[in-house]
Amino acid sequence: MKTAPPLDLATLEAAANWYVDMRCETPDPQVCAAHQRWLELDPRHQQAWKRLQRLQDKLGQVTPGIGRPTLSSARAKRREVLKVLALLVMAGGAGTLGWRTTALPNLLADQRTGTGERRHVRLDDGSQLELNSATSLNIRYSAQLRELHLLAGEILVQTARDAQARPFIVHTAAGSIHALGTRFIVRSEGGTTSVSVQEHAVEVRPAGAVNQVLRVDSGQQLSFAESQLGTLRAADPHADAWVRGMLVVSDWPLADFVTELQRYHPGHLGYASDIAGLRISGIFNLGNTDTVLDNLTQTLPVRIRRFSRYWATVERV
Repeated sequence: MKTAPPLDLATLEAAANWYVDMRCETPDPQVCAAHQRWLELDPRHQQAWKRLQRLQDKLGQVTPGIGRPTLSSARAKRREVLKVLALLVMAGGAGTLGWRTTALPNLLADQRTGTGERRHVRLDDGSQLELNSATSLNIRYSAQLRELHLLAGEILVQTARDAQARPFIVHTAAGSIHALGTRFIVRSEGGTTSVSVQEHAVEVRPAGAVNQVLRVDSGQQLSFAESQLGTLRAADPHADAWVRGMLVVSDWPLADFVTELQRYHPGHLGYASDIAGLRISGIFNLGNTDTVLDNLTQTLPVRIRRFSRYWATVERV
């Protein structure tokens, strides 16, 4: 008997959003039709929705606030979505165990932002963090060390002078970054970490080769994996534009642009292979990715095909 493939987190999160939307609002025909199109778009969508239906009793226990009156804020709605998502992840069974071990820690992290959300955090020592979209991290301060464990996403760190002179270290799956009194950006994706230094310097150590240490100075950036250090390069001068809600690109392939925009877009955002090589430059407001997509159609020979609010594809006209 063929086993169904495990559901990815993006599909489960889309299902959780649909569940909350349809419970906290009175579904009109357009909403119901959009939901049906989403179900028909991919067998995984139907699989995720069936899992939700099997969990109705438990969902009623963990989300008693859903329903009328409607949720009063985006943050309140997000909390309900996360409750539903956590239950979906837990109900995945052994087939999803491999990615549940990473998805659940992200959901339960000390600090977490949703897709399209940014957050400012001031730490106990006066250091300051900016969390980008879809970021999760844990904070561990002790008598000896100041440590951040970046599980996924991107942060900008501005370290403060510590009265106890404790080292400030950011850990990722790929290794660790030791701050040398500095302002820097760390981005963790899969098994790769990138560091961009804006002030002073950091020292990078891969997790699988702790004896290798590379200093990254102001104006430099580095990508590295668990067992391999990359090559120092000039830092992107607009690497921190996301802090101001902007994406600045110069002659990017459209494939790279759409992939980057996906980080801020709720649900799935894809592109057709025949438009991947088109080039794009500009400054884009990340506050509304749908507007960014619509603007693409004014400057490039593309159209946006939307199946629902959670699924869109950029195609050639």
